[in-house]
Parts: sequence; C-alpha cells; structure tokens
Amino acid sequence: MDFIKVENISKMFTANGIDVQAIHDLSFSIAKGEFSALAGPSGSGKTTLLNLIGGLDQPTKGIITINGQNLEKMSSKQASKMRLHHIGFIFQAYNLIPVLTAVENVEYVLLLQGMKKKERRDKAQNILHELGLSKEYNRLPREMSGGQQQRVAVARAIVAEPDIVLADEPTANLDQQTGRELLDLMKQLNSTKQITFLFSTHDPMVMEQAKRLIYLKDGQISSDDKRQ
Repeated sequence: MDFIKVENISKMFTANGIDVQAIHDLSFSIAKGEFSALAGPSGSGKTTLLNLIGGLDQPTKGIITINGQNLEKMSSKQASKMRLHHIGFIFQAYNLIPVLTAVENVEYVLLLQGMKKKERRDKAQNILHELGLSKEYNRLPREMSGGQQQRVAVARAIVAEPDIVLADEPTANLDQQTGRELLDLMKQLNSTKQITFLFSTHDPMVMEQAKRLIYLKDGQISSDDKRQ
C-alpha cells in the first residue's frame, strides 16, 4: 500500500518578480516502512519536496496523500494534528527552541501530545543518551556545538516514534562516526518500529545505506533506484 503518494505536483515560487519552477509535474509513492533518500544537486527541489510532503507548504498544483489523507483537504488544525502525532521533522537549521534545554526541546513534542511529565522526561533522556548527549541534558542550544544541536533535533524528531520522519540533510553537521551512529539508530527504528524515513542528502554514506535512492534534477525525478 502507498503510504505517501505524490501525484503530479508542481511548485512555483516568485523571486524578484520572476517565476521559478522548483518542482515540475512530479509523481512517486513510498510504501510504509521504506528507508529512502532524495539526492541531487543544490536547487534540485529536495527540501521543497520534503516541505510539501510534510504539509509545511502547499503545492501550486497536484495532490499529496499520507496514509490515504489528502493534505489539501485538511484544515490547518487537522494538518497540525497530523504533523504532531504522525510526522517527525529534522531541519537543516535545527529549529530548536532557544530558551529550552536539550531535554526540554526533545520532550516538547511529547508535552504537546499530553504525555505525563515523568514519562516524557524519561523518554527524552533515554533518546539523548542513545545519541551520546547525556552530558548535554541541561544545556541550552547556544551552549552546544552545531553537531550537538543537530543530534538534539534528531532526538526530538524520533522520540515519539512517528509514522514518518522527514529529514533534511540530517548528517550534514556531524562527523563521520557520529553520522554513522545516527544512521544506525534510524535503521534500527525503521526495522523494529516500521518508521518510514525519507531523507534529503548529499552524504554518500546516507545514499549508500538508503534502500531506495530517488535522484532529482531540476525539480523532476531523473532516476529511482530501489534496492533490496
């Protein structure tokens, strides 16, 4: 069954009075539990496509459905609820809340979901520990390195075990060893929890480990490599 379905979507931006076609009549689908990556040069549409699938932006035309639900037909409240309970995001810019500590940032999603304080604190600390951040529990984002902030952002995205994780260059600010450990953790969650992962990436390690590599060029799919 198609868990994510993208049908003939296009996305047009206007910059300095000029129309720019970021995505052009693009279609593909992803099954539940896939571990896939979007690759391609800068400006090929990878981040735009992730934002559209996550409901953070709307296509100029076309339809996106997640688990049978048409994003375009959702109210803003319905879309927010879906993102809260079913989608984890990892952004290039981290998007951590600057006044919250690492553990507070990670448990924030669980707080919004209504989880009790002790349970959410335990879950947040456990996932940070798995990512090698035990000493950073009580540090604010400005007190951490870029790589540490990226790992906190990853922890926040996966702590609630969402159905889908959309990850924009998740290993970009990590050294190779930390990036490999992070990728191993995501593969474990994919295998044991059937969490669907879709990355955008330039990282050869991520491309190599992905079970499907979708290559974008000029807002279109130029190749789609499904591996065993």
